[in-house]
Amino acid sequence: MGDATTHDQAAAVEHLVLMGVAGSGKTTLAGILEERLGRPYAEADDFHPPANIEKMSAGTPLDDDDRWPWLEAIRDWLTEQTRAGRPSVVTCSALKRSYRDVLRAAEGRVRFVHLTAGTDLLEDRMAHREGHFMPTTLLPSQLSTLEPLGDDEDGVTVVVDVPPQDVADRALTALHT
Repeated sequence: MGDATTHDQAAAVEHLVLMGVAGSGKTTLAGILEERLGRPYAEADDFHPPANIEKMSAGTPLDDDDRWPWLEAIRDWLTEQTRAGRPSVVTCSALKRSYRDVLRAAEGRVRFVHLTAGTDLLEDRMAHREGHFMPTTLLPSQLSTLEPLGDDEDGVTVVVDVPPQDVADRALTALHT
C-alpha cells in the first residue's frame, strides 16, 4: 500500500514543460506562469554543459549525443521537484518525441505546452533578443527537427500570435479543458 500511496502523491505533482523552437516565447511564458501559479521554474538553457553552448554560439546545431545528458539533467530536476512536493515549470525545446520521452520519465505528471507561431514571427522575435546564444541561422534546423505533440501525449498546443499575458491565458485554459 505504501508504494501506491507514494506513486499517487508523485502523480499529483504536475510539471509544465514549455516547448517549442527558439523564439516561441518559452522564457517569457515561464516567468508569467511562475508568477500566476506560484511554481518554481527552470530554464533548460541552464542545464546545458559549456560545450553545448559553445557549439550553438558558433552556429552549429546540437546532435542527439549532445542532447541526452542535457535532457537527463532536466528530467532529474523535475524528479527532485516531485520528491519535494513542488509542481514546477521548465522551458525546453523538446523538439522530438524521443526527447519528450526522456522528460516524461521524471516522477510526477509531465505535461507539455507546445508554443507555436509562423516562421516570420519567430525570426523577428529572435532578431530582437538580447544576450542569447542561439543565432537565427539555427531556426531552420529546429523547425525541420520539430515533431509536434502527438494526440497520445499529455499536452496542448498554443499559438503565440498574441501578447504574452494572452498566451498564458490560452495555455491555462487549454490545460484545464
